Amino acid sequence: MARKTYFVTGTDTGVGKTQVTAALLYAARNAGLRTLAIKPVAAGCEETADGLRNDDALLLQQAATEPLSYQEINPFALAEAIAPHAAADNAGIKLSARRLAGFCSGVMGKPADLCLIEGAGGWRVPLNKRETYARLPQELQLPVILVVDLRLGCINHALLTAEAIRRDGLVVAGWVANRAGAERMAAEAQTLNYLSQALAAPRLGNLPFLPAASAESLAAHLDPAAIAMLIERLVEN
Repeated sequence: MARKTYFVTGTDTGVGKTQVTAALLYAARNAGLRTLAIKPVAAGCEETADGLRNDDALLLQQAATEPLSYQEINPFALAEAIAPHAAADNAGIKLSARRLAGFCSGVMGKPADLCLIEGAGGWRVPLNKRETYARLPQELQLPVILVVDLRLGCINHALLTAEAIRRDGLVVAGWVANRAGAERMAAEAQTLNYLSQALAAPRLGNLPFLPAASAESLAAHLDPAAIAMLIERLVEN
């Protein structure tokens, strides 16, 4: 089974979780590690000859070293690009953390060094009327990697998300600073310095905004020592 599995979440939707997840996979690949990736729920899929397909899930399929079918990577493909619980309701699909955990456990049981499970939106995105997506990593007892988009307001979003993760009994194993947009925020250096101390977790990388950048090229901006740390041990909360 996979030696280490992490859940990847973000401070919000549109912060670059998939690019960061794929970059982490490429960095691990470059270190000679075997990797798996899962995006259990993807909202915003296109109809193809093979069925509904999501670009983010396809990117993760390409970035991982170990071959998985599309259905293993993305068991719940939803057509509408709206909140997952709403898209599932409209499609007549029942989402639950336990059901998602069952699919994830099947992939996590395959041999690999690293498995990354990408969430949807932020930490409290609903799965159904009673559960948020946070319930999935709780069910699986997974450490969490937090993606922080460097923009005005990110300190508040990052600290609140980290606080929620820890209150849910999980470890913030590391975080990645990402620039999802071209506009560079004011006081960026001060923001990075503050978050590096306040989040009390390793910064795994500092990804620039590069027009048409590939996840493979962004992997060069991740810290190799931090990637090695993810495999060898968990960071204590």
